[in-house]
Amino acid sequence: GSQPQLEDAAPRIVEHPTDVLVSKGEPATLSCKAEGRPAPVVEWFKDGERVETDREDPRSHRTLLPGGSLFFLRILHGRRGKPDEGVYVCVARNYLGEATSRNASLEVAGE
Repeated sequence: GSQPQLEDAAPRIVEHPTDVLVSKGEPATLSCKAEGRPAPVVEWFKDGERVETDREDPRSHRTLLPGGSLFFLRILHGRRGKPDEGVYVCVARNYLGEATSRNASLEVAGE
């Protein structure tokens, strides 16, 4: 009863994030789900820059969920700017390669 060996596979995005419109101070989730073997590591980029989550900074208001989605406890929006607003992509990587999701924009609803 030997198991057939599962072959390693490059990542592919099976659930892409979609554009979201959020009220200031409300929570939001940008979905992303990737498959691959070994299981890919997911990172998020906003306007081309890597998004820091609570894994790097415990005080961060952004959490990387176990499946790869990005969860905002509350959308930050101050007089000096809208730090969460922008275009996000999720990138899944393993040793065989990487996959990039479609772009999703996060907008903060007007006052």
